[in-house]
Order: sequence, then structure tokens, then C-alpha cells
Amino acid sequence: MKIRTTLTLQYAGITAAVFFAFVVAVYYVSEHSRSNTFFRNLQSEAITKAHLFLNNQVDAKTMQSIYLNNQKFINEVEVAVYTTDFKILYHDALQNDIVKETPKMVKRILKRKNISFYVDEYQAIGLVYPFEGQDYIVTAAAYDGYGYANRDALRNMLILLFIGGLTVLAVVGYILSRSTLKPIRNIVKEAEKITASHIDKRLPVKNEQDELGELSITFNALLERLEKSFNSQKMFVSNVSHELRTPMAALTAELDLALLKERTSGQYQAAISNALQDSRRIINLIDGLLNLAKADYQSEQITMEEVRLDELLLDARELVLKAHPDYHIELVFEQEAEEDNVLTVIGNSYLLTTAFVNLVENNCKYSSNRTSSVLIAYWEQWAIIRLSDNGVGMSDADKENLFKLFYRGENKNIAPGNGIGMVLTQKIIHLHKGELTVASHKDEGTTFVVKLPHI
Repeated sequence: MKIRTTLTLQYAGITAAVFFAFVVAVYYVSEHSRSNTFFRNLQSEAITKAHLFLNNQVDAKTMQSIYLNNQKFINEVEVAVYTTDFKILYHDALQNDIVKETPKMVKRILKRKNISFYVDEYQAIGLVYPFEGQDYIVTAAAYDGYGYANRDALRNMLILLFIGGLTVLAVVGYILSRSTLKPIRNIVKEAEKITASHIDKRLPVKNEQDELGELSITFNALLERLEKSFNSQKMFVSNVSHELRTPMAALTAELDLALLKERTSGQYQAAISNALQDSRRIINLIDGLLNLAKADYQSEQITMEEVRLDELLLDARELVLKAHPDYHIELVFEQEAEEDNVLTVIGNSYLLTTAFVNLVENNCKYSSNRTSSVLIAYWEQWAIIRLSDNGVGMSDADKENLFKLFYRGENKNIAPGNGIGMVLTQKIIHLHKGELTVASHKDEGTTFVVKLPHI
């Protein structure tokens, strides 16, 4: 069921319930008022007739004759007068007795002094009427034809008003819901135009203060992130294709060249060596991409545990020296650790080791003496690692683009690389809720500072 239909039904249902309660209340208040008014009229009529009879102003036969004549045209009040010991003194029409008085009823009237009740559709009253020092029991009954006619007319009118009002309310509710939901339909139409090839489109925002404006703003922000993600994916695929194509083309060319003609064993060895170098470059690129994918995981998807940074740095040092025996790595503690926890962090040992390997290799590659100085310290809630070299340094432009995927700086001819390591390292540090900064000047070396929260 559409929201528009649901809103219309809810609006009509709630309003109908309130309207129905109002109609019922009006009807019953009106009926209660009619009933009380008629009971008062009965009481006045009973007292008047009792006074006329007991005062001998009108004899009984005349009063009965008047009652019988009037009854042919109007709903005349039937009155009876009794003594307190249930002796009948007067009755308008004993043969048509409506009240059908009993000794029990007389006792009840004597006890309560004044009662009112219904006999089928007739209303009746009973009261004690004192006259010349003696109490008499007077009853009266009549059919309120005029009042009932007005009541029925009111009831019919209220029913018509309820049905008509409910119809009007349903139509108004439908129109209002349609008008209210029109901006949502417009948003849906605009959203349908947004596709992968037209993700630059945005939803219109007419009023930033209302809920629909907030919805459009939130949706546009989502589209903004998706567009950036799509563009990053396109760029990533393009860059990966380019980076893989170059060593693959070189590898293919080397092998094709080796097959063109018969060569000496030395030439074959040189061709195989070049092909092996290109293969290693491809492997390094693929490894970097795989690690980059792991670093893009959410922290809850990665196994985290307590790890000591000094041990991870020793492992990273061993890995780097194993791959590059000519590198030099100095590990120095700036201060003695008073407690083990100041160098212990919650993290993934594999990813953190990968990050430290990248930073140490970067120091050594661009340093004239192939040296990286690693200083281990702590301050407040942070464990701090400073990795420095005295190499060629970086320009301001290189520092701004250092953490962009596949970016190679002005020093790219000095050492091989694929433009993944620094991006990967930054992602790993951020994944561990840490910070990575770089300070570098041309011909003055580079210092990387890693800050990780210790336990």
C-alpha cells in the first residue's frame, strides 16, 4: 500500500473516530436534555392537576373528560392521586393505566419523595405532594411525541452530517496527502535519473530547514561520496592497468627479443635477468595492491591484538635487511620505558610491520648512505616512532601528493617504486587510529613521524 493511501486512510480514520465521538456526544446530550425537560414538565403538570383536584377547583369527572378529549389530539399527561396508604383518590384514565402503581412503588415514592422512570417509551414521575398538612402520592406519565420527533430528526441529521463529513474529509485527506507527498514524488523522479553514468546529478533542495530538505541534503552527500568512490575506482583501474602494462610489456619484449635468434649463454642470462627483474616488479606491485585492499577493511574485520612496537620494528628491520643487505637501520630508544604498556598498542602485527617496512625502505632508498634512523619514544597516550634519513628530501609538491595512489615524485629516477607504499602506510596508520606526518626539505633529508595510541 502506498504511503499516500496509508496517510489518507489514517487521516480519515482518526478524524472519523473523533467526528463520530462528537456526533454521539451531541446526540446523547440532546437526548438527556430532552428527557430531563420532559420530566420537569411532568412534575409541573402533576402538581397542577393535584392542586386543582385537592382544592376542589375542578371536579374529577371534568378533569377526566378534559384528559380524554385532549388525548385524541395531543399526548396528554396521565395523572393519579393516592393517599399514603395506597388509596386511590383520582385517576385520569384508570382503564388505560400507564404507571400501574403498586404499594411497593408508593413506599418507594414516600421514601425518596421524588422519583422518575420509564414505562416502555413513556416517561413517568412520582412525588409526595403536601396539602393542608397531609401528604399525598401523585404520579404522572406521558409520551413525549414532540421531543422524540425532534430527537429522531436530530439523529437523522447527525447521520447525514457524519456520512457527508466523512466523505469530505476523505477527499480533503487525499488531496492533502497528495500535495504533501508531491515533493517526495519529485525527489523520486530526480533520483530515477541518477545512474552510474550520470552520478554527477543531484537532488534539488528547496528548503534546507524541513525534513525533505534534510533528506535531499543527506542523499546528495551520499551521492558525493559514491561519485568520489566511482571516480577513485576508475582511476585505480586505469592506473593499475598502466602500472601492470609497463613491466608486462618489458617482460614480453625481453622474451621476444631472446627468441629472435640464437644467442650466447651470457646474452640469455642477461635476458633472463631482465625478465626476472620485470617479474619481481609485477609481484611487488600485486603485493602492494593486496596489502592496500587489506588496509581498506574496516577495523572490526581485521584481527586486532596487543603488540609491542619495538618487536615489530625489529621484525621490520630484519625483513628489510634480508631483502637489501646494503641498507643500514639504527634503532634508538629516546627514553627508557618505565612500563611495557607505553610501547604496546592494539593492532594487527602484519599490517603494522608492512607500514614500518615501507617507511624504512623509503628512508634507505633516497639516502646517500642507505641509512634509516629509527627513534622510539612515548608521550602521554601516544607511542611515537620517528624514521629519518639524510637523503635528497622532497619538494613541497611531492609532499602534497605523497599519499596519492601511484604518485611518483621528482626523485623517481633515483630508486624504483610503484607509488603504492606511502598510500598503504597511511591507510594502515589511520586504521589503527594513529597519525602519520612527514617533514622534508630539498637536500636536507626526510623524517616520518608515526603516532599510535598505546594501551
